[in-house]
Amino acid sequence: MHFNLKPGLLVPLLVGAVMGPALQIQQAQLWPLPVYVGLCVAAVSLLWWATHRHRHRHQPGPSTLWAVLIASMVLAGAATGWRAHTFDAQRLNPELEGKDLALVGVVATMPQSHEFGLRFRFTVEQATLDGVAVKIPPLVLLSWYAAAAPHEAPRALPNLRGGERWKLTVRLKAPHGNLNPHGFDYELWLWEQGVQATGYVRINPKMSPPRHLATTGLHPIESARQTVRDAIYARVADRRQAGVLAALVTGDQNAIDRADWDVFRATGVAHLMSISGLHVTMFAWLAAALVGWLWQRSPRTCMVWPAQHAALVGGLILSLAYALFSGMGVPAQRTLWMLATIGLLRWSGRQWPWPMVWLLAAAVVVTVDPWALLQVGFWLSFVAVGVLFATNMEVSTTGTQRGYGRALALLREQWVVTVALTPLTLLLFGQASVVGLLANLLAIPWVTLLVTPLAMVGTVVAPAWDVAAWAVGALGVGLEWLAALPGATISLAAAPWWIGAGAVWGALLLVMRVPWSLRLAGVPLVLPLLMWQPLRPDMGQFELLAADVGQGNAVVVRTARHTLVYDAGPSYGRDVDAGHRVLVPLLRAWDEQVDMLMLSHRDLDHVGGAPAVLAMQPQAALWASIEPTHPLQALRPATRCEAGQSWVWDGVRFDILHPLAADYDRSQKPNAMSCVLRIASAAQAATQADIPAAHHTPGGRVALLVGDIERQQEKALLARGADLRADFLLIPHHGSKTSSTAAFLDAVQPVLAVAQTGYRNRFGHPAPQVMARYVARGVQVRDSVQCGAFSWRSVAANRGDCLRDSARRYWHHSGAHAAAEDQAL
Repeated sequence: MHFNLKPGLLVPLLVGAVMGPALQIQQAQLWPLPVYVGLCVAAVSLLWWATHRHRHRHQPGPSTLWAVLIASMVLAGAATGWRAHTFDAQRLNPELEGKDLALVGVVATMPQSHEFGLRFRFTVEQATLDGVAVKIPPLVLLSWYAAAAPHEAPRALPNLRGGERWKLTVRLKAPHGNLNPHGFDYELWLWEQGVQATGYVRINPKMSPPRHLATTGLHPIESARQTVRDAIYARVADRRQAGVLAALVTGDQNAIDRADWDVFRATGVAHLMSISGLHVTMFAWLAAALVGWLWQRSPRTCMVWPAQHAALVGGLILSLAYALFSGMGVPAQRTLWMLATIGLLRWSGRQWPWPMVWLLAAAVVVTVDPWALLQVGFWLSFVAVGVLFATNMEVSTTGTQRGYGRALALLREQWVVTVALTPLTLLLFGQASVVGLLANLLAIPWVTLLVTPLAMVGTVVAPAWDVAAWAVGALGVGLEWLAALPGATISLAAAPWWIGAGAVWGALLLVMRVPWSLRLAGVPLVLPLLMWQPLRPDMGQFELLAADVGQGNAVVVRTARHTLVYDAGPSYGRDVDAGHRVLVPLLRAWDEQVDMLMLSHRDLDHVGGAPAVLAMQPQAALWASIEPTHPLQALRPATRCEAGQSWVWDGVRFDILHPLAADYDRSQKPNAMSCVLRIASAAQAATQADIPAAHHTPGGRVALLVGDIERQQEKALLARGADLRADFLLIPHHGSKTSSTAAFLDAVQPVLAVAQTGYRNRFGHPAPQVMARYVARGVQVRDSVQCGAFSWRSVAANRGDCLRDSARRYWHHSGAHAAAEDQAL
């Protein structure tokens, strides 16, 4: 089938190639495969008809343009769905989750170390269950823990290397991550990486131990990367400086300390410290310049092939090698496709207008990786490139400027990109760096022209790493000073996407080379982003969000003008916790000023994220049942929770029902000391004398947050005659068998109840027999595994919203509970 594609049809064709996947990735569920195949056939037929309808016309008519646009959208969208359906068919069989599987395969990536052990991708060649062959996804993400159980002493781990073939006993589960508003979509990230199962290596005396079978010739680049990374750590004594060098050379971003990431983000230079599109682009430009210069040294080579063509191809080949050695991350892949597209266009001698070049590059990248449209890096890089094109900034890389002129061009380029990207940064991250312009003016040439080249040279001449480490340290001192300045960053509430899109256009107008009368038209487009505030409950009402933090509690309660955080979720490791990963991004996106952080008790799944929340919210009061010697007391002295304490915020009453003051004098396990908080909207609080009559509204509701109380505490609350009636109940102790007694549930009579649990958690929460008690009483039960973050409002007490329902996409795991894993890791 021949397509008579005229130049005038390129724009609708390219627009459709981007819009089709953009619409398809909004699907909550995939359609049957024949539907996508049929749509592809129909789209190809429509495209052929449209391109041949007026083949003799010089300019296509409107109907032809629309037909090409629709055909391109349908074809690109259906092709994306076809690919997704094919990949989705590789999902792990739920019946194999938690089973001891014997795998034979090859370590596919350079293993990454963390405080508990190793993490690596494993290409599966053979899988068996009890000696019977089974089918599992071809690529899995595995962890190898140093300790088989939390109470065991750690043991030495093998020096795994990319390309080694191993026989391992593992337990796998479907990819499942936490799903929260404005949070990281871990399941999308795994989908885009081609991973369809995660798990861990089983170490048990009753099982065959892991066995190294052979060192293959597969994945030689991964083995080389690991050799270089290990050499950097052996050479550079300062682990933080070594981590930055390892990230710049080998792409191991996990090597960078979390404290350094915080500084890099606060100063707006985080994009420099990982193998981003900027690094690959700069490397391609420098490589092309070097190849062109060397090519011109020989007249004979110039006669065979023009130097500009040799420079172009050489730059692309060398940048591909650099991207491969740095791990070939998704951002590097996108940049390579963009560079290859623009390079081939220049090689062909075609002079397209910049919007066409920009659109072609975007269409190629989206065609290769449709899910890139959901990645922050895609929008930052393509908007930045579009801004540079639109403001005629590409001249700064021609090499025709000298000295002072080039410095001015660099300054203006950085100013333009900073101003234009600030609205997008605020939209995507909820914060922007005020010192970012100055920090980038210093850091971009320092990192790209000094640190990175020295780090690369160090792979051949090791002493270069010493100089590179010194350069990293010197830069770190300056960045830490900038990050510590008052007002170094600004935070705003995350506005809707359409407000953000308008603000990006407004910022672009402000920096374009057009009359000031047109530039000022961008101001009213930017202002809504700066002034946006999320809606809050009315006076006398409240709302809460039970965050999806895995196995742990974290609830955000908001009234008209106040905010309380009840528990801060678990710690996932030394540098990772629910505070940094879930609560801080959420509170920043809502632009919240937390008045109180209440920690029900000392268990790590309730206080693990507290340091991050306290650091972000210096004005927040800390209430807890923790002991005076607890480490959190050094961060902020805590007020003890005691039954009888109460206060009113905006017509909403808060009452602490447990523990009693006398309980602190008795030796009890932490669960027994859980702070029980009752929250009542105005109508329910109307009997209290301190509630203003103006705030009394009909239909008042109650929420009860109970931490990890168990049957003894439930019985004590009933014996004291505590007012337990509530519409919303945070299920005690995550649905443990030791809680939620029948008498307690009869007293509470909740309409809705939520259990905050982790997928396939080793405790078996929530227990089936406990859930049966709720169901028998007609309670609507939600658990965070199947629900994700759950939001509830006192004005609509009979219903709530599960994020896994309202924001579902086809790559999201269903979250159906399976049998719990063994206690041992």
